[in-house]
Amino acid sequence: MRFSNNPLFINTVLLGGTPEEKLIAASKAGFQQVELWRQDVENAKGNAQDVGTFTREQKLSLTDYQVLLDFDGAPDGEREDKRRLALEMLDTAVSLGATTLLTPASTHHACVAHREEDDLRWLVKEADKRGLRVAFEAMAWSTHINTTVQAWQMVQRINAPNLGLVVDAFHIFARNRTIADLAGIPMEKIFLVQLSDLSTLPGQDQLIDTARHSRLLPGQGNFPLYTLLDYLETQGYAGPLGLEVFNDSYHQQAPDEVAKEAMHALKRCIAQRGQ
Repeated sequence: MRFSNNPLFINTVLLGGTPEEKLIAASKAGFQQVELWRQDVENAKGNAQDVGTFTREQKLSLTDYQVLLDFDGAPDGEREDKRRLALEMLDTAVSLGATTLLTPASTHHACVAHREEDDLRWLVKEADKRGLRVAFEAMAWSTHINTTVQAWQMVQRINAPNLGLVVDAFHIFARNRTIADLAGIPMEKIFLVQLSDLSTLPGQDQLIDTARHSRLLPGQGNFPLYTLLDYLETQGYAGPLGLEVFNDSYHQQAPDEVAKEAMHALKRCIAQRGQ
């Protein structure tokens, strides 16, 4: 199987159950890594260090700890609170044994565009003090930075070794964009790749709701995921590859079964090549 040396991960948002049940299910299904949410840590037994220990006991590592929302360009009334939260999440990441904190480009309607770069520079420096990386993601509805091209431009301007990109298939294909957005990005600057699928492209007014509630597993929709995977293979991408699938229906099912189905879908998707 291609990408046989890439760590395969599952985002815990796909799974129902307790945080501990999610981690056990991910391990049983054969995933090597998980993307762990702040809510998982808050709802787990024990503190962050205990969660990290439990994760490692399941023979899992952390793709990232997430998610620091609406941080860059936060308006005046919220900026200091966002920085306090950022420091708290960075320290929690260290306690968990994570290597990477994920933050998407701000979706705040009052996001201050000329401060986004300064805020990210501050975050990257604070992360570096703790030996952490920052994975920056353009979301399809982010206020100013809503394409991978724009996110890459920001990463280039900051030019820090511990700052890289999240490539999320949803945010590319749901906007009817293509892998041309990845042109010129060195593979080592892509810190992780998230896969999901959709049958029908949502309208702009349905984009957020679809993203948060109705994504599909790879192969269940019509995204041209093979174009992304073929490109990554050609370019020698060696980083984590996995699933970020927000879908409410899976939360009603046993996490073990969902994780198993997710791994099968991921492996089928990886095996598929373009004609």
